[in-house]
Amino acid sequence: MGTLATVILPVFLVVGVGYFARWRRIIGDEGIDGLMYFAQNFAIPMLLFRAISTLDLGQHFNWPLLLAFYSGAVAGFGVGLAAGRVLFRRSWSEAIAIGFVGMFSNSVLLGLPITELAYGSAALTTNYAIIAIHSPFCYTVGIVAMELARADGTPARALPAKMVKAVFSNTLVIGITLGFVVNLGQIPLPGVLTDAIDLIVRAGIPVALFGLGGVLFHYRPAGDMRAILFICAVSLVMHPAITWGLGQALGLSTEALRSAVVTGAMAPGVNAYLFANMYGVAKRVTASAVLIGTGLTIVTATFWLSILP
Repeated sequence: MGTLATVILPVFLVVGVGYFARWRRIIGDEGIDGLMYFAQNFAIPMLLFRAISTLDLGQHFNWPLLLAFYSGAVAGFGVGLAAGRVLFRRSWSEAIAIGFVGMFSNSVLLGLPITELAYGSAALTTNYAIIAIHSPFCYTVGIVAMELARADGTPARALPAKMVKAVFSNTLVIGITLGFVVNLGQIPLPGVLTDAIDLIVRAGIPVALFGLGGVLFHYRPAGDMRAILFICAVSLVMHPAITWGLGQALGLSTEALRSAVVTGAMAPGVNAYLFANMYGVAKRVTASAVLIGTGLTIVTATFWLSILP
């Protein structure tokens, strides 16, 4: 237990410092917004660009890995959507936003540092294979469902262009796409450019974790607590359990199983709230799920790390 604590707690201590700094007004909202803007629009997209551009796609992009992880993600979306609509009697738009929370685990800001601390930086290559299609996949599922639910007479021929524009305006998706272009096109990059990018990349995760703490200060557990706790259980328990079971059945390597389960076991990411905010629905539930889920991850991640080989 002591070893697991040394793996998980440093990540949450950085988040906690950001939370404390915002709570005590050592840094203001504008400062936090600036840090998160830098992390989400520059450092993290560049990190993903560098990772994907140098990734051995043939070795790490295997279908059993993606099937195990994304089956859990899709199941989380379906269960969250159904529960939002049937159990909690929300509108279709709100139910879709709740489902998105169950699907979108915090694969970058929590998944990467916890995997690295637990298994070393070499283990991250499998994480990057998952992350490479994480935002495009989840946003496509969420946006398609939301646009169909809110079509209200919009011509069917206009929906595909609207969906593509919404997905590819995301900076994470842009970084991933450019990484694939460089990788598949075997485009050589000058050393001075990659060195400059790497300088920015090294600041990405710590800045993002600190900023995440400041952002979480604004989130208060509000709304339907039953819905919040239900979707946290879907995200933190059901998703990794499905991934673990399928990973075992599909014969994933130890490295792949670790990355898939740890990534699936992370709390809902801030993007889950941003998705709800983009459509103006279920913002209280999604924001509270991000906050409470992030805190619960200390317990659930410890459990999953303890049973993984």
